[in-house]
Amino acid sequence: MAGKLNLPTLIALCSIALGRPGQSFMAILGGINVSGTLIKAENFADRLQVCLDSGAKKVLFPQISFTELATVPLELMSAFQLIPYQRAEDAVFKVPGVE
Repeated sequence: MAGKLNLPTLIALCSIALGRPGQSFMAILGGINVSGTLIKAENFADRLQVCLDSGAKKVLFPQISFTELATVPLELMSAFQLIPYQRAEDAVFKVPGVE
């Protein structure tokens, strides 16, 4: 088994269990390892460019990637609603918009 879990897969499974679909036009960056520790989104600016080219309007990213925001051009950053998450559970509830 790999040392990391695909966070979008976890979110999809939880969305099915909750009976709540994810938000439209949302991209999910980062990941978690098997112990639940967040994995930073590498090449943050490049990944945001791919999100923009793919039509994403909202980007969910791990809070540990805040330092990467300094490398992102302002016009690229302003193209999205950036939504940070602190834990995997936080990400699971932010995607379908559950309070």
